[in-house]
Parts: sequence; C-alpha cells; structure tokens
Amino acid sequence: MGVYVVDVGAEEWFGEDEDEGGRAKIASGLNAELVRRGLPRYDSVPAAAEFVRGSGRSFEEKLVPSMNSFLTLCGAHLSEAETDLLCGWNVLVPVSLEEEIELRVGSSYSDSTVIVGAPQVLAVAEKLAAAVELPPEAPEMCDNLDLTSWFLDGEARELSEARPGPWGEDLDAAFYVALYLRAAQHSLRRGCPMVYS
Repeated sequence: MGVYVVDVGAEEWFGEDEDEGGRAKIASGLNAELVRRGLPRYDSVPAAAEFVRGSGRSFEEKLVPSMNSFLTLCGAHLSEAETDLLCGWNVLVPVSLEEEIELRVGSSYSDSTVIVGAPQVLAVAEKLAAAVELPPEAPEMCDNLDLTSWFLDGEARELSEARPGPWGEDLDAAFYVALYLRAAQHSLRRGCPMVYS
C-alpha cells in the first residue's frame, strides 16, 4: 500500500472502465482543453511497456519519505508558482503547457484533476537538482522502485558519506528532487502520462 508515481499506457489512458483504472474522461477532457487553447490533441500515448528491469520503458516509484524538508527546500529555491507546478499535479503529460489544466474529473486523491506539462516540470526539477547538486549516480531508469530503493536502502547514504554534497545533507528532500526530475524525464522520453496511484 501507499502512494506511487507511475506511468500510464494507452490501454489505461483511453480506457472507459474506471474500476479498471480507465482514464478516458481525463483523456477527453485534456484534449478538449488543448483544442480550445489551439494546441494539438494528445492522442499518441504508447502502449504499456512490458517490464524489463533497467530498460527505462516503465516507471514506478513509491512516495515513502516525509515531504516536509522537500517543501522547505522548494521554498528556499523556487517561487510559489514553481512549487505549485512541481507539487500540485495529479497528471503529468509530455505536452508543453504554459498554464495548468484543471478538470472537474475526480482522480485518485482529489475531486478534480490538475494536469501539467512535463517540459515545465522538468525545468523546475532541474533547477532544484542543480541547487542540491544531485549526483549522476541517482538512478535514471525507475522501472521497479529503483530510485526509492537507492535512497532508502543505503546506497545514497554511502555515497553521501564518501562524497559529501548539499544533496546528502537531507536525503528525504533529495529523493523528491530526483523523483520529480526522473518522472518528467520519463514522460518526455516515452511520451506517456504520469499519475499518482
């Protein structure tokens, strides 16, 4: 149990059966709003990838640590609007959105769905990653809790002791920096939506 950030394949994204995770209402609501804004529809969602460890074709990470120190970090380095962009979405899509889209469609943890663009989230996450000097060793392919395990099972702590840096001073905050960075990168690389599950 718990909250995860995961990618979504075409079957689920366009699926009508909400009990089976279908998100057709979100997909159609997003497209209607994109058309209203004069932007192309988002119809090219790839099929869910078969799991192959280390392939980078799927994404699953669990939100385990407290977010308190991460929010403090955001307050120190980001504007309020940037923090809201980074932390306030329910759905992340590989579409450039200058403004968020809010749909009156219930999502996993709220009565509405807030959709933001991965390019915008990536820019904010990169700003934080630079501020904390996130090391290149932080896993990039996050298909089976790789990032979660790296931070929680000791590898991150060992690296921070061997090669100290700002990121190692607060591993909980660094985890969320890496999570949002990798989620945005994955969304753009694979062309898929990301959601909380």
